[in-house]
Amino acid sequence: MRRLKPIDYEIISELVKNSRLSDRQLAKKLGTSQPTVTRRRTELEKERLLDYTAVPDLTKLGFEILAFTFGKWNFTECPDARVDEMKKWIDSQPGVIFISTGSGMGLDRIGLSVHRDYTDYVRVMRDFKNKFGDCYEEFSSFIVSLESDSVLRSISFKSLISLLKDREDLNLPFKEEK
Repeated sequence: MRRLKPIDYEIISELVKNSRLSDRQLAKKLGTSQPTVTRRRTELEKERLLDYTAVPDLTKLGFEILAFTFGKWNFTECPDARVDEMKKWIDSQPGVIFISTGSGMGLDRIGLSVHRDYTDYVRVMRDFKNKFGDCYEEFSSFIVSLESDSVLRSISFKSLISLLKDREDLNLPFKEEK
């Protein structure tokens, strides 16, 4: 695992702010040469440290609900073979944006999904429970109204820039994919 150079953190920080910057624009902002930026950016992309995507305003796209769904896997009732079936189902659900194992609150699974409305949320959850309910000892969701006036920070990665600066100061390596 290699250590990132300060220029790598600077490139990442600028691209988090605006992923549409050209290498020439980045070089000018960072006070370095365009070939240096191109070389470092290409390396970051090869190492899959950079993935370009826009983070849209979900409410303006018509989504009303963000659901955090938690579960506890039932190892005795659900064989590993069902995991492949579950992966196929997840791939067929474009509103499911994150699924992983984890730990906390006595649970070991988490999912994150967006829904146009409560009816859509109920449909997706009902379908999931019908197909895979036997795989879970517990299963519940925390539903967030994206239209609430209580949203204190919308989904964005721009706040991560200060963490990148801290990581740079600590000179920590990044973790490579498995």
